[in-house]
Amino acid sequence: MKSFLFTTLLLAPLAVVQATDTPPLRDDAAWLRDKGQMIFHDAFEREEDGNLAKAIGNGWNSATAGRVPQIKMANLDDGILKIASATKEAGHAAHIHHEAGFTDGGVIVRFRFPGLSQGESLQLGFVDRETKGVHAGHLCYGILSQSSITLIDHKTGIMNLENRKRREDYLTRKEKPPADFEALINSKKVVVPWKADTEWHDLVLVNEGDEMRLSLDSKVVASHHSEGYAHPMKRWFSFLVPNTVWIDDVKIWKVK
Repeated sequence: MKSFLFTTLLLAPLAVVQATDTPPLRDDAAWLRDKGQMIFHDAFEREEDGNLAKAIGNGWNSATAGRVPQIKMANLDDGILKIASATKEAGHAAHIHHEAGFTDGGVIVRFRFPGLSQGESLQLGFVDRETKGVHAGHLCYGILSQSSITLIDHKTGIMNLENRKRREDYLTRKEKPPADFEALINSKKVVVPWKADTEWHDLVLVNEGDEMRLSLDSKVVASHHSEGYAHPMKRWFSFLVPNTVWIDDVKIWKVK
């Protein structure tokens, strides 16, 4: 088998918050195939062209490559996209994105933590830079760390400009945010335990109405309802990688 610093989000400490409902027994890869249309596929069977923004080819772009053009953060090797973020040098995690364009739909990604750096993690999800009132268009993400998986609605959570300013004001004054504000922010995410390894995994991340779901190896491991997931246009699919991750295959599907 073929083988933005992870953006500091100014979040409250991530407590483990279990979903109120057990994740449904369903096959979201089959849902995408049966109900949707595949609008993009990349198996990375080529060589990249240099280190700059469009070097990966096939429509991929990097928001961070130009910060350190002398350092290669994405390497195509034997059909694998090997991401090694120059986070310290760039002052930002490697941020790689591709056009998407759907309301409901999702992505299927084959990935691996190669074990080349400590604390390997992967953030992947959806962006709409045309959205007003949301920092950098950040909509919603799945985040895989060494010990947990997070689903998070940024559009109506901490990346909402009003919420972001309110939190920054508390930090500037060195005040603890009030309980109602913390409760609001915490309601915009769900965190479930997960133990990372160095094996290949098939990941499915979908948006269906106001729900986001993440599956690993054909099993839904996290689901969460929040109004931001229903944003009508997920224009970009993006990876944010603070260290090292290998990507073997990416498919983007549109259901509507």
